Amino acid sequence: MAWKGGRATVITALGTTQTLSWASSYYLPAVLADPIAESLGLSRDWFFGAFSAALLLSGLVGPIAGHAIDRRGGRSILAITNIVFAAGLLLLAMASNLAGLALAWAVLGLAMGFGLYEAAFATVAGLYGRNARGAITGITLIAGFASTVGWPATAFFAEVYGWRGACVIWAGLHLLLALPLNLLLVPPAPPPPAAGSAAPPAGIGAPRAMYILAGVFAACWFVSTAMAAHLPRLLQALGTTPTLAIAAAAMIGPAQVAARLIEYGLLQRFSPLTSARLAAGLHPIGAGILMIVGGPAAAVFAILHGAGNGLLTIARGTLPLALFGPAGYGLRTGLIAAPARILQGASPLLFGLVLDRAGPLWALTLTASLTGLSLVALLFLQPPRPASEGAAAP
Repeated sequence: MAWKGGRATVITALGTTQTLSWASSYYLPAVLADPIAESLGLSRDWFFGAFSAALLLSGLVGPIAGHAIDRRGGRSILAITNIVFAAGLLLLAMASNLAGLALAWAVLGLAMGFGLYEAAFATVAGLYGRNARGAITGITLIAGFASTVGWPATAFFAEVYGWRGACVIWAGLHLLLALPLNLLLVPPAPPPPAAGSAAPPAGIGAPRAMYILAGVFAACWFVSTAMAAHLPRLLQALGTTPTLAIAAAAMIGPAQVAARLIEYGLLQRFSPLTSARLAAGLHPIGAGILMIVGGPAAAVFAILHGAGNGLLTIARGTLPLALFGPAGYGLRTGLIAAPARILQGASPLLFGLVLDRAGPLWALTLTASLTGLSLVALLFLQPPRPASEGAAAP
């Protein structure tokens, strides 16, 4: 039977399943780390060590996942990933010691490598070719609420059913909600173009551009993860009251969504490279204001950081597509994302050490320097010249 669904249906389905996948994996430790560690008689360090290892594993398998999506399309890969997510969550619910915890996070690491943003981006790149930018933005716009939905949902599940029950509920949602959405609402991808059947886009295969993007995304995601773990404490160290620090940190989510709405509308007329440069520049501007003004500028910093983070999430998908085209997109984005996934695991620990031992100004200087250097690196890339489509848009 021919596929009847439209692009909006695909975006909604993938945005929903991505929200569930992020909420039940990446955002799970923020709520369940303490009860799980206490129940298993382990320190938080052991729990987050297992989580960091899962992030490392997800980065290592990301290129394999992308290559598989390039060859077969994303529908079946994402559907299988929902089963793997469910298996990892059930193993976590049954864990009784460190070995069980490590096994559960290893399975969840595989699921994250095959089932988070890069996989969804590769799926729509295979479906829509160079016209996938709007779909990528739409997916991130919906999934931008993963923490907003996931944290209170996990807290509610854990309060009512315990942390083991919370894991079981998330596993059930993967099987009963996400799996049918991926199977029924995501169409099969058209066959990949034959080698040499289309003119390669400008810059395809250029290793320099690949290295630049990998470095930029690694640096920016180091900063993003560090802020997610330590922002309230950083703001308090700079003179903000605990209440205002929490209020300012809560503005990151709305700022991300607002920036993605701007990308979906106003910035669509510009190259994704313009959006990426803007995104990389917002954090150092906010950091400079915060270092000069101090605590009263906490909200300004949070808004600028959140907006930049929201745009960079989209750039992870749209910039490689614009520079290299849809051919081999999944493998390419997996390779580009691998350093970022690996650094994410070390970011909270490393940034925390700088914050504790060198102080908040040096910690903020570190993040501003990393994002500022990312902006400089992006200036060495040129917007792609018009090129023939690598895949026809339906």
